[in-house]
Order: sequence, then structure tokens, then C-alpha cells
Amino acid sequence: MTVKLTFKNMNQIIDTVVNSLQDLLANTIKIVPAIITALVIIMLTRYAAQFMIGIAERIGKRTLQSKSLQLLFSKTAHITTWVIGVVIACVVAFPGLRLGDIIATLGLSSVAIGFAFQDIFKNFLSGILILVQRPFRIDDQIIVGDYEGTVERIDIRTTKIRTYDGERILVPNSEVFTSAVRVRTAFNQRRTDLAVGVDYNTSLPEAKKILLRTIKKVEGVLEKKAPEIDLVGFGDSSIDFVIRYWTHPRQPQVRQVQTRAIIAIKAALDAANISIPYPIRTLYYYNQDKYNDYIPSNNQGNHAKNHQNKDEEDNSYAGSIN
Repeated sequence: MTVKLTFKNMNQIIDTVVNSLQDLLANTIKIVPAIITALVIIMLTRYAAQFMIGIAERIGKRTLQSKSLQLLFSKTAHITTWVIGVVIACVVAFPGLRLGDIIATLGLSSVAIGFAFQDIFKNFLSGILILVQRPFRIDDQIIVGDYEGTVERIDIRTTKIRTYDGERILVPNSEVFTSAVRVRTAFNQRRTDLAVGVDYNTSLPEAKKILLRTIKKVEGVLEKKAPEIDLVGFGDSSIDFVIRYWTHPRQPQVRQVQTRAIIAIKAALDAANISIPYPIRTLYYYNQDKYNDYIPSNNQGNHAKNHQNKDEEDNSYAGSIN
């Protein structure tokens, strides 16, 4: 009896397993067409995304001037196409999954991701605003905070700046967007102020004429805006001029013109016998006899010191006698 029950239980277990496998196989056969369809949709999405990139690039070149903004537009079209394709594939592969559930899941995920990557999204939005508003362009020379250099690229997260000494600085777009930015090359010309001092014995009108005539002849000084010569004050050893002249805005040109200007000004002043004085300190010597009552002499100091030493010796001798 026990043996029969055991065989009967085994038969029931086998039947249960077989029925489960049959149900699983039947369900698998039912969803195979849906899975194949979903895979086909994903493959088609790949080609559709590439096609959308081409369309977005052509539209961007016609409507957008910024290359970075064109790249952003094409990437957005590419990602959007993939998201739509994957959502459709999920709905087809899993018929019980509703589109509303997918959208709700994506919404909750976006909120969580937003908190986790807050700084990244802040830089992303700042990058988009910079690309749209265009406060500066590629190859402009700018100053942001403590950094100065040439703009190489404006990405979604950072702005790449190449400094004048050959370093690359990656500045977060949020910092660029919220900081004061000095665009050195925003206009076609840029002013340089060059200080020079002359001796107090110099004829100032003559010196001004020489400086103005000299700076006008320097190669690279623009003629559209005439140079200006201003007197700015009395220095410790010189009367100070400031020469204001205009050049092209890029840094190498500004430095080269300034070097030529310094050489030309020095030569012109030397030719006119106008000296650029060294720092001078004036020392006043008073008659010592007149102030002997107020200033102790060295002899008086030595006499006081000898008198003190004598008193110390007398005290020492008296102590030894006692």
C-alpha cells in the first residue's frame, strides 16, 4: 500500500512538472512573435536615429550659427528617437505593460536622477543658455574669474579655455553663466594704457608733443582712433604721463605693439635729452653744533658708559673687603 502511494505521488509530481513546462512553452510561443517584433523595432530605431541625425544636422546648419548648438540639436534628435523606439518595443514585447506605467516610471526616475545629478543638469542648462544667447564665440579671448585665454569649445557641461601659456582650463558652464565675463575680442579694437615718467626739469608741452608724435609712428597703432597723451600726477621722482592708444584686440598683437612703443618712446626721449629718472630719495643734513643740546654725542655716551663701569668696579671691591 505504501509503495503504491509512493508511485502515485511520483506520477502526480511528474504530471505537475510536465503541465508547468507545457504552459511555459505555450506562453513562450505566444510571446515569441512579440519579442521578435520588439527586436525588429529596436533595429529599425537604430536606422531611424541615424536618419534623424542627418536631418537634424542639415536643419541645424541652415538655422543655427553655433557649431556647438548644431551638435546639441543633432544629439537631442538622436536620443529622442531612441527613447521613442525603446518605449514602443517595450509595449509590444510586454502587452500587459501600459504606456502610462512606463511614463510614470520614467517620471519618478527623472526626479531621482535630477536630485542625484543636480550640478550636472545646472551646467547643462547653463550651457544651452550660453549657446543660445552667445555672449562670446569660439576663438574669442575672455576673462572668467581668475582665468584668461582663448575659447576653444563650448560643450554642454564645460567651456574649454586655452590660456596664453598653453594650458587648458575647463570652466563649468554654471560658473561662466553666473560670473562677470570680460570679452577681450568683442570689438575690432582695444585700448592700451602705457605709463611713462619724465624728469621734473622737463618741458611738459615739449615732452607731450614728442610722445604723441612717436606713438603715432609705431607699427600696429590704429589711426581710426587717435592716441591720447594725459598727465596723471606727480610721482616720487618724475612727472607721470599715460599714453592711450588703440590696437587690434588679440593678445599677441597687443603685446607686440606695446614692445615697439616702449622701444620707440625710449629712443625719442633719449634723442631729445629727456631723461626717465630713477627713483630718488632726498636726504637732508643738519648742522650738528646747532643741535648739540638735543642730540647726545658719542663722547657723552662713552663717558656715561665708563662712569657706569667704574661704579660697578667700586661696588665689587667693597663687597670683597666685607
